[in-house]
Amino acid sequence: MDILAHGIGLGAIGFGLAAIGGGIGVGLAGLGATGAIARQPEMYSRIFSTFIMSAALSEALGILGFVLALISMA
Repeated sequence: MDILAHGIGLGAIGFGLAAIGGGIGVGLAGLGATGAIARQPEMYSRIFSTFIMSAALSEALGILGFVLALISMA
């Protein structure tokens, strides 16, 4: 039973770190995109598409962390 609780604790810590990392990544990408659009509004479409790609990559890494946390719990 103690081993199961240890695995659940590690999984919860891993998922928490993955969620924090994804949130920070999307926040920094949004910060950069907002600053770039403020400087060059005519480049909105290219900046926005790059922002979406970087946000998707950051969230994919967060999901990968979630999956790894679930695997460590098993």
